[in-house]
Amino acid sequence: MDERHALKVSKYLSRHLRHQPERIGLRLDEAGWVGIDDLIAAAAAHGFPFTREDLEHVVATNDKQRFAIEGDRIRARQGHTIDVDLGLPAVVPPPYLYHGTVARNMDAIRAGGLRPMNRHDVHLSADRETATRVGARRGRPVVLAVHASAMHRDGHVFHVSDNGVWLTKTVPPQYLRFASEH
Repeated sequence: MDERHALKVSKYLSRHLRHQPERIGLRLDEAGWVGIDDLIAAAAAHGFPFTREDLEHVVATNDKQRFAIEGDRIRARQGHTIDVDLGLPAVVPPPYLYHGTVARNMDAIRAGGLRPMNRHDVHLSADRETATRVGARRGRPVVLAVHASAMHRDGHVFHVSDNGVWLTKTVPPQYLRFASEH
């Protein structure tokens, strides 16, 4: 599978497993799972055919491991804008987590902290390098350190997805520092 096609399939999966399954007639279960055969059939019926082998290649090689296959089902690991319950247990975070963004977002972040926007949770990284890559997708990255242990002590709940993305509902501004400041 060529990488341009793999990227198109990955974006298609993100759109329909995280945001708009109904657009192609899919119905995800409460945990976000859908049958692989149902997904492939719906995609083909809506003019975007791909094979199970294509799907498995995208899942296996996706740099962020955005998708999970379990038996004959598939789901996005996180990043949903639709209601799903990923069933992730609450966990104790490390002392610091990181968030990558760009400078144009900093005024809003200073004023209101990190918010999930149209997603269910704020996405955080366990290391600066990953946060830098995330921020760089939209321009020159700014990496913020999140004082996760203080947040946890103050009652904020954290989850971690199977691919290592840390999730929390919001990060108030008082828990944020530039990554070089902590």
